[in-house]
Amino acid sequence: MTDEIIELSCNLDDMTPEDIGFAMEALLGAGALDVFTTAIGMKKSRPGTMLTVLCRPEDGEKMARLMFRHTTTLGVRETKCRRYTLERSIAERETEYGPVRVKGARGWGVEREKAEYEDLSRIARERGLSLREARELIK
Repeated sequence: MTDEIIELSCNLDDMTPEDIGFAMEALLGAGALDVFTTAIGMKKSRPGTMLTVLCRPEDGEKMARLMFRHTTTLGVRETKCRRYTLERSIAERETEYGPVRVKGARGWGVEREKAEYEDLSRIARERGLSLREARELIK
């Protein structure tokens, strides 16, 4: 499957990690598909952070407004991207350790499944196991 998304990015050199984290949460909460940071070098050899937001085209202006509101940036760059995606599904399976949600991904000659982290971590905590050991239990 393919679709179009927008990548918005800005460079930051005067925000605390907490402030950047808050901005990321606000953007994800408003519907961003993904938000991430990259360490960069800026002018005058200053270390900085590039904040990148992936969103649907119809959400671009809303996300740019949020980036201006929650960061100290003076400008946001926009790039239109074509995205190749796998078809996703989620199913709940009953196990002797309780229900476990399993995420599936298919397409482009690929098929894979993965147990939901929150369900695996619950099993691991309840049984005093590592995450790897909990994953082996439900196979």
